[in-house]
Amino acid sequence: MDQTLGYLRETLSNYTDDHSDGRNIYRKLMEGQYSSEGEFVRQLDQKEINFLNKMLPEEIKYAKEEKDEKRAHELNEVFELLF
Repeated sequence: MDQTLGYLRETLSNYTDDHSDGRNIYRKLMEGQYSSEGEFVRQLDQKEINFLNKMLPEEIKYAKEEKDEKRAHELNEVFELLF
């Protein structure tokens, strides 16, 4: 799995219990064979994109606050592809 998708998978695992959209995206990520984050993002529907657009900025901010620049960068890679 692409390293960026690994960070996204780990982050999404926090959203599988209380968020059906998070659970659906996580399942899609786990079941698919994606070679890149671009390939994965192209498989998302609008509802899933909207969920990530809301969730990722907060997760990126949190990673920066925790001084985890690598995580922030990798999550930002996905966030930029959503547009």
